[in-house]
Amino acid sequence: MGYLQPTDYENFGLASDTTDDWITAASALMEAYCRRASLNATQYVERVRLVSESQTARMSYLPLVAIPPAISPLVAMNVRYGRPRRSETIYPIQAEIAWAFSLPGTWTALDPTTVDYQPDTGELIFPTNILGLPYNEIEVTYTAGLLAVPDAVKSACAQLVKNAQATPSLNVKSSKLDTMQMQYFSNSLLDDTVKTLLRPYVANRLG
Repeated sequence: MGYLQPTDYENFGLASDTTDDWITAASALMEAYCRRASLNATQYVERVRLVSESQTARMSYLPLVAIPPAISPLVAMNVRYGRPRRSETIYPIQAEIAWAFSLPGTWTALDPTTVDYQPDTGELIFPTNILGLPYNEIEVTYTAGLLAVPDAVKSACAQLVKNAQATPSLNVKSSKLDTMQMQYFSNSLLDDTVKTLLRPYVANRLG
């Protein structure tokens, strides 16, 4: 799905007769740059190892949003207290108790409503478990993305199309534009303006 509708073309500086293949190719290039399948609200499953002495984690895709009728972006949560890495044991006595009365490494469902979150930063704040020990690994099912396409994303899409149309090798009228061709010229098409507009939506920690 393109991030510009025909009714938006003239408002963002494109000719009214711009064909859909330009918008489709530009939208695909934006998604590739942001390292996500879509900028629209999408469900993700992510497993994260918590840092020693920390009860927070940060999700890779932003912003966190609830897809109606849901009221929270956190769909499901699994946590576990596995055997810590070397030098990560904070409370040795509690750890021994946990290993004696439980199965270290076993995943346990956690009520998502007990977890605080920050939509814009993707930060999750977890409670400690019944033994007072911090969890050290989490698996989160959550939703993130855009419920409505903001002007910044529309502007980025329009700018990509303008850059492509100004590139002689891409400035074709008679044949359908190839997305791979756009990808080949991505370094020149993704200028600083486009990168700045898309910066809030680039996935974190994915390479």
